[in-house]
Parts: sequence; C-alpha cells; structure tokens
Amino acid sequence: MKKRIFSIVAITVFSISTLMAQKTIRLGYIDMEYILENVPEYQEATRQLDNRVQEWKVEAEAKIQKVEDMKSRLDNERALLTKELIEEREGEIAYMEQQALEYQQNRFGPNGDYMIQKKQLVRPIQDQVFTAVQQIAENRNLDFVFDRTADIGMIYADQQFDVSETVLRTIKRTANREQLENKDEIEAFEKAENRTVEQDKEITEREELAEERKSERETILEQKKRERDSLKAARQKEFEDRRAKILAERERKRDSILKSREKKNDTIN
Repeated sequence: MKKRIFSIVAITVFSISTLMAQKTIRLGYIDMEYILENVPEYQEATRQLDNRVQEWKVEAEAKIQKVEDMKSRLDNERALLTKELIEEREGEIAYMEQQALEYQQNRFGPNGDYMIQKKQLVRPIQDQVFTAVQQIAENRNLDFVFDRTADIGMIYADQQFDVSETVLRTIKRTANREQLENKDEIEAFEKAENRTVEQDKEITEREELAEERKSERETILEQKKRERDSLKAARQKEFEDRRAKILAERERKRDSILKSREKKNDTIN
C-alpha cells in the first residue's frame, strides 16, 4: 500500500516538475522571528505574558513548599501522634501534593495555559503576515513563499500548483479498484471513473451534507455528555471542599490538643 501511494505521489511530483520546467518559478521567503521581534504590539504582549508566567512560577513553588513543610512537620510530630492521625496527615499531604502537580501541569504542560496563551499571542500577527504575504506574492508574481524559521517552511503557493484533489482522487480510485470482486462492481467502478471532477464534486457535496447532519446529532449528544460531566465535576468539587474543611477542623483540634499537652508538661516540670 505504501509503495503504491509513493508511486502515485512520485508521478504527481513529476507532473509538477514538468509544469515548473515550462515556466520560470519565482520564489520568496520571510523570517517570522525577525518580524515578531519588530512588532511593538507583540513585544508588549510578550512582556505581559512573561510577567504572568513569573506569577505562576511563584504560586507553583509556594504550593510545593507548603507540601514540604507539611512533610517536615509530620516527621517532627510523628512520635506524638496515633497511627490513625498519622494516616490522616499522610493522606492530606498526598492530596496537597497531587494538587500542586496538577497546578504545574495546567500552567506549564503541553496543553497548559502558557502554551495556549503563547499561541493566542502569535496568531493575530501570523494572520497579518499571511495576508501581507499573499498580497505581495500576487503583486510580484511569486509562485512560492517560504518561512526560513518554520519547520513546515512554505506559507504561500500559487493555486495552479495545487494537485491535492488529483492525488486524492487517484489514491481512492486505485484502492477501490483492488477491492472489486465481480463484474457488476467493475462496471460500476468504471462508470464512476468516467465521471468528471464536477460530477464527483456534486456527489461529494451530498455526502458531506449527510455527514454534517450526522455530526450535528453527535454534537448534541456530546453537549449533553458535557453537561453531565460538568454536574459530576461540581459535585466532586463540593465533596473536596467539604473534605478540606473537615481536615482543617481536625488539624485545628490536633494543634489545640498538642498545645494543651505541652502546657501541661511544662507545668509538671
């Protein structure tokens, strides 16, 4: 299958090369990093994001430090506590530690706030760049424009070089031909193969309409599921809040008992 697709693509690339050989190809490139560095609005927004990141780091470090303090305090008081109290304290520490890790992930993970806001920060500038590139390419008759700092590279190409539909059509027909099993299927396939691109487009539009309606139904079901999940999350949060309040009250009582014991021991001594 991979060899067949490679052959199709190779033929297509050869066709493009032949077309390119018949005219002079005009190329251009940009340096997106240089552009961003010289857009004042982007620089100001970047500074604001950096300040926000520093605040997140301080908060994350504070959460971690709080967990470390709780661990140290438990080690110091372990000899004075019952087994049940030790287990409760250890459970609370584990819970707080998990919360700290989740906070770090939500802020700095691959799908965290930093990455999301960074993309949101760059997107408006990129849109302006792409619009400007398209205008310049049309004015200067450029066929391709590349970004020398990007992984993908090409950010503009003249529509006449786009053979995506042709490649897709060829791949589908080749795959369908190999699945034919009887004469009727072969005749139906040959009839479909003789259809024009316009006819294929009309059929595709009907299929897409049917798929769109199906997608709408799935969206409604998904919305209902999100509502159920939201209600479940709210109940979970309510439970956690109650648990945190109970733990805090227990901690206060334990501290009171420990202080009373210490005061009594001092009186005896």
